[in-house]
Amino acid sequence: MATTADIRNGAVILHKNKRLKIVEFQHVKPGKGGAFVRTKLKDIQSGKIIDKTFNAGARLEFVRVEAKRMQFLYQDGELFVFMDSDTYDQLNVSADSVADNARYLIAGLNVDLLFDGTEILDIRLPANVVLNVVETEPGFKGNTATGATKPATVETGYSLNVPLFIEEGDHLKINTRNGEYIERAKT
Repeated sequence: MATTADIRNGAVILHKNKRLKIVEFQHVKPGKGGAFVRTKLKDIQSGKIIDKTFNAGARLEFVRVEAKRMQFLYQDGELFVFMDSDTYDQLNVSADSVADNARYLIAGLNVDLLFDGTEILDIRLPANVVLNVVETEPGFKGNTATGATKPATVETGYSLNVPLFIEEGDHLKINTRNGEYIERAKT
């Protein structure tokens, strides 16, 4: 059985008969007392975020998950359709399982679906995606020295803050971990 030393972001543990995905963790060694690991866990079933502290060296049961490379095809109402690039089998995934990842999904994007047997646990996106700006206020030349931002909406419907020089039709590189603008992508 594994211990807290084996904790990694994205790993799935079994705790009190619940499968929990590790969102964040921090090893803490205070000056007085024993070391511990502070974690932020996401309940895979309900989507609820839980803060939990484990003593250093505590035993944990990790769930073995299988990652499968799939391509996002389209959204059909409350279902997201993915295709296995090897077998061309299509898989319907509920909107609850996709959750916030939907704001980065465009047709043709390759992602990793994480399975526990036949149940989908999570979707692992690439670190960055390139999305097209469909709506934003017009930018003005020379208005970039202040570092000010404005809202912009991309093709998936996701809104984020971008620099003032971004215009409609620009392609943006967006960080999928925090949803922030990185740079204007070259097309």
